[in-house]
Amino acid sequence: MQIMDFLSKKAITTDIKATKKEDVLRELVDTLINSGDIEKRYRNKLIEALMNREALGSTAIGQGIAIPHAKSDCVDKLLAAFGLSKKGVDFDSLDGEPAYIFFLLVAPQDSAGPHLKALARISRLLKDKYFRDSLRACTDEKSIIKIISEEDGKKV
Repeated sequence: MQIMDFLSKKAITTDIKATKKEDVLRELVDTLINSGDIEKRYRNKLIEALMNREALGSTAIGQGIAIPHAKSDCVDKLLAAFGLSKKGVDFDSLDGEPAYIFFLLVAPQDSAGPHLKALARISRLLKDKYFRDSLRACTDEKSIIKIISEEDGKKV
């Protein structure tokens, strides 16, 4: 599974303004709405699903990474948005550190397999410090796509 298969190229931001968890989720959901991948009428429902998932336990996995995710009938295929925060956001991370790299995943209700594979793929790639540092150094969407595409092209 390649990240570029489900990451919306138009739902990438390198300048998350939000400083609170729920606001980061809003900002990332808005990138999916603005890209045309999700209808605006689903905004609140999607944010609610993501916050409900966060209530079960933070999706910030440490090392400056958060992978907020939820299943929803608002989408008919696996979708992802990507965001970078320059300042970092307190996302209740396992290591207590702020999160800078955000992959937001939304999957259809009945897609346990692809959803879990996508989470595993993102987690595996982000374990690589060089990859994380490369993403954090990006200043525009094109460089994010280039780095992720290059990583996708390597043997899994």
